[in-house]
Amino acid sequence: MNLLEQTVGRIALSLPGATRIFHSHHIDFCCGGRISLRQAAERAGLHVDKLVAELEALPAASSEQHDWREASNAELIDHILTRYHDVHRQQLPELIRMARRVEQVHGDRDTCPNGLADLLMVIHQEMESHMQKEEQILFPMLRNGMAAQAQGPIAVMRHEHDDHGENLEQVMRLTDDITPPKGACTTWRALYTGLREFREDLMEHIHLENNLLFERAG
Repeated sequence: MNLLEQTVGRIALSLPGATRIFHSHHIDFCCGGRISLRQAAERAGLHVDKLVAELEALPAASSEQHDWREASNAELIDHILTRYHDVHRQQLPELIRMARRVEQVHGDRDTCPNGLADLLMVIHQEMESHMQKEEQILFPMLRNGMAAQAQGPIAVMRHEHDDHGENLEQVMRLTDDITPPKGACTTWRALYTGLREFREDLMEHIHLENNLLFERAG
C-alpha cells in the first residue's frame, strides 16, 4: 500500500523510527493518527515526496525491536502501565518543581515560560485522573474481553487524549517549542530536556492506546 494513503498511526506502528521523523516535523501521530500521511504532510506544510523519502530511508526493523501489534491486550496494557503510567508519575512532579524554580529566579526575563508550572500542575491532575480511570475501569474491561461494553469509556479516553494534546500545544507555545534561550541556566536546560522527554513519551503513550489498543476493541 502506498505510504501516502496509509494513516499516520498505522505508519507509526509499522515503521520503526517513523515517530522520530514525525516528531521532527511536528506531525501529530497520536491524537491525529487517523488521517493519511498525505493529509498530515499538507497540514504541516511539508513536501510529500521529501517526507516519503525520509520514511523509506529508515532501516528495516531489527529483531530486538518489539512489535506491539503482535502482543496480546494483557501484554500491551502491562507495557503501557510500566513504561508510561509509572514514568509520567515520576516525570511530572520533578518538571513542576523545576518550572517553579525557573519562574522564581528568571520570571523577569522575556524568555521565561511564566505560567508553565501552573500548566504542568493542571496536566498532572488531569493525567492522574485519566490514568486512574484507565487502571480501574477501562483496562480491566479490555483484559476480560469486554470490548463491546468498553466503547463508552474508550470514547471518553479518546476525548481526554485530545485534551492532553491541546495541553502539549500550550507547553510548546510557552517554551518556544521547548527551546532554551541563550544563557539559560542548568535548571532551565534540564527542565526543557525533561519536557521534551515527557512530550515524546506522552505522544507514544497516546499513540499505542488510540491506534492499537482502542482500535482492536472497535
